[in-house]
Amino acid sequence: MRRVFAALAAALCCVSGAATMTGPTVDQAAIEGEATPQKLSEFGFGMTTGNYRPTAAVGYTLRTPLFSDYAAKDRFVYIPNGREARVTADGTIEFPVGTVLFKSFGWVDHNGGKPVETRLLIHRASGWTALPYIWDADGKDATLALGGRRVPVSFKSPDGEAHSIRYAVPNKNQCKECHSKNGVIEPIGPKMRNFRVDLTGMQKAPSIRVRTIPARSVTMPIWDDPASGTVAERARAYLDVNCAHCHNPAGSASNSGLFLRWTDDPTTVNYGIGKRPTAAGRGSGGMDFAIAPGDAAHSFLLYRLESTDPGIAMPEVGRSTVHKEGAALLRQWIAEMPKDEQN
Repeated sequence: MRRVFAALAAALCCVSGAATMTGPTVDQAAIEGEATPQKLSEFGFGMTTGNYRPTAAVGYTLRTPLFSDYAAKDRFVYIPNGREARVTADGTIEFPVGTVLFKSFGWVDHNGGKPVETRLLIHRASGWTALPYIWDADGKDATLALGGRRVPVSFKSPDGEAHSIRYAVPNKNQCKECHSKNGVIEPIGPKMRNFRVDLTGMQKAPSIRVRTIPARSVTMPIWDDPASGTVAERARAYLDVNCAHCHNPAGSASNSGLFLRWTDDPTTVNYGIGKRPTAAGRGSGGMDFAIAPGDAAHSFLLYRLESTDPGIAMPEVGRSTVHKEGAALLRQWIAEMPKDEQN
């Protein structure tokens, strides 16, 4: 599981160099300016019916992704030709000004699999800007929705259960709530330890260069693949991706004292093991500990993950259904902990 990133580095490096572009021309001024285009098409990425892949962007996936009501997500990164990303010693990818991160949300059994929304995270000189776009009914373009919206969606979860929800497209402030670190917006998902590049169709991709690959970087396990790590390692990866963007010393939930980063936080009281509630309110469900080793039924971390009550559920935004498979992994992890681990 703990392998260096040589293969990933090679994958990123092999899409460097000049490329011949066809189709729409990306409007770099629209990307780097301070305006908020009302239509996704104004950026010139050529996304429309039958072609929801942005022109000149590289696809990527995450080893362990954030759960969002079982939505399928298509992720892409666009970096202007001639600029490069840099990887810091801790594996954080620093994207240059002019970068756009795309994430489209959809369900294979809803509306023919067409995306419901596409979120952009744009790196401008003033910092990162989050812009949510909801796709129009004809699928030809998407419209800016700074105030968010509820969209009726029907789908089936992997176990065949039918769901009909009002999917929540976040407003701009909610984007900031999750993407904030020390009060500044930044990307969450694309860290080297969790990052996989999709080289399909890259003959039309722009130059993308990544330098300073840290030799000590290690890959995060895949939460639902037992071959990628132990139950504990996969559970910690799941918590890192789904919770640690807020539950870290510089995040919006820093006052909770509960820090859930994958390798940066030791599994002690601040990780929730034997930790009594501080800022949980009724989210503790009357339980004594966030994680009670060997006793998942009395661990309020799991209680919150399995709730859809707006005053109890965690994460607070981004889901209206319970991720039963993820909860089952955490339940197994807690159940297998020695009961004296909190001492």
